[in-house]
Amino acid sequence: MTLERLSLRDFRCFARLEAEFHPQVTCIVGRNAIGKTSLLEAIAVLLRLQSPRTGSLQYVIRAGAKGLVVDGFVDRRHLQFYYSAKRRKLALDSVEQKVTTSYLEIARVVYLANSDIDLVRGPAELRRRFLDFLGAQLLANYREILRSYDKALRSRNAYLKMYPSRPREVQAYTKVLLKFGHQLTALRAFLVERLEPEVLRAFAAISDRGEVVCLHYLHGATLDFERALQESAAEEERLRTTVVGPHRDDVQFLLHDQPADLFASEGQQRTLAIALKLAQAKLLATDFSRPPILLLDDVFGELDQTRRNRLLQQLPPASQQIVTTTSLDWLAELPAGRVCRLEEGPAPADRLIVDYPTGSRPVFRPKGPA
Repeated sequence: MTLERLSLRDFRCFARLEAEFHPQVTCIVGRNAIGKTSLLEAIAVLLRLQSPRTGSLQYVIRAGAKGLVVDGFVDRRHLQFYYSAKRRKLALDSVEQKVTTSYLEIARVVYLANSDIDLVRGPAELRRRFLDFLGAQLLANYREILRSYDKALRSRNAYLKMYPSRPREVQAYTKVLLKFGHQLTALRAFLVERLEPEVLRAFAAISDRGEVVCLHYLHGATLDFERALQESAAEEERLRTTVVGPHRDDVQFLLHDQPADLFASEGQQRTLAIALKLAQAKLLATDFSRPPILLLDDVFGELDQTRRNRLLQQLPPASQQIVTTTSLDWLAELPAGRVCRLEEGPAPADRLIVDYPTGSRPVFRPKGPA
C-alpha cells in the first residue's frame, strides 16, 4: 500500500502543494507552523475522507476559499476528493463515485502525532474520534451506523430545543437513536476488546518496565439505553439536549489499576498513546493482510533514545512511512528513501517540497544505544 503522489488545493494553510513520496520512508523537514501537520492530515483526508484531527472538514478549508481539493495516487489508483459546505464529490480512477465503498477500500492509514498524548489525558471527544477513525477503516458498516446515529441525534436535539415542545417528533427520532445507538455501542465495545491485548503488547515492548495497563470502555448511557433516556427526561427538558448515549462514550486507560490521566507520568502517558496507535496499525495490518500507511508527525523528537529505537522496532514491517520533523539532529544517519524540506512558495500560501541536500541515505535509526 503506497502513496505515490499528492496534490492539494485550499487545504488549511496550503493554496497549492504537490508532493511525491518514496515507497519506504519519506522524511519531511520544516520549521514550525509551515504546514507539516496539515500535510499529513491532508493525506488522511484523501485516503479516508475524514480528518483524524477534527470532526468536520469545514474547518480544514483554507480561509477565504469555497472548498478544498485533495488528489493523489495509491498503488496506481487515482483518488480525487472535493469538499465544500454545499457539495462533496469523489472520483476513483476518474470515475465519479456516488457511494464511498469502493473508494475507501483502496487504503488504510494510521496517524501518529506528538499531540496524541491528549488521547490519554484530554477530553473524551478525542478518544471517541480515535475509535471512529479506526472503526470506519476496520468494520464495513461502522461509518454508516455512526452517520445515522449522528443524524438522528442532531434531529432529536433540534426538536428538543423547539418551543413549544414537540414530543411526537422527539419520540420518532428516539426510536432511530436507540436503533443505531445500540449498534454503535456494540461496535465500539468490540473495538476496545480487540485493541486491549495489542495495546498491552506494544506498551510492554516500548516501556520494558513490567507496567500493567488495561482499557475500559465507558458507556455514555447505562447498558439499558432506552431506560437511560427515560430516566434523563427531566434533565433533557431543562437542558433541551440529549444527555445520554454513545455521543458521551469514553475509554479509560488504567496503569496499575489507577487512572492514567491522573497518576501516570508524562512519559508513561506518551508511551500509552503510542501503544494505542501501534495497536491500531496491528489490527489494520492483520485484517487486511498488508500494513497501513503510517503518518508520523514529529513523534521521535519527543522520545528518549531508548524509546525511539523501540518504537521503530514496533512499526509494522514493510509499511510506507511519511515522517515530519523540525530537525534531523536526533538522527544518527539520514533515512533511506527520500529526505526533503517543506518551504514557502513564491506566492502567499504556496508551499514547495524540495529535496534535502544529502549524501548517502542508509537506514532510518535514531541516535543513541538501543
